[in-house]
Amino acid sequence: MLSKEFITAGNAIFTVENNKGEHFTFKVEKKKAEKNYPDAWFVRAMVGTDNVEHYAYLGLLDAEFGKVRMTRASKFTEDQTQTKVVRWAFDKIWTKGSLPEGYKIRHNGHCSRCKRVLTNPESLDTGIGPECVKILARE
Repeated sequence: MLSKEFITAGNAIFTVENNKGEHFTFKVEKKKAEKNYPDAWFVRAMVGTDNVEHYAYLGLLDAEFGKVRMTRASKFTEDQTQTKVVRWAFDKIWTKGSLPEGYKIRHNGHCSRCKRVLTNPESLDTGIGPECVKILARE
């Protein structure tokens, strides 16, 4: 199971898969605080076949509670599947809830902070590289 530290590290990409074989991929990108604006986490959902470029803005993540808020710029509505899926996934991650049989939430094999390919066994479990774990602990 991924952690909220993975999701909020700054460059998280993860896929939610259900027991029917359907899957949805999401990005969570952190924008550092500047001037009067606090840190912000932008949630995007994959909408095409290019898993690098084909993402559309879904909403803002409240990193403390794991809740997604739609904004005027959201390309999805409250009742769309992608919105329901990412909210369900964040609820499971933030509450450390167990997943139903056949459901998975997986990272894409890259560090959710620096985007490097993960090779360390512990990093493959957490989705965060060993150096980035140290950096995140200091932030």
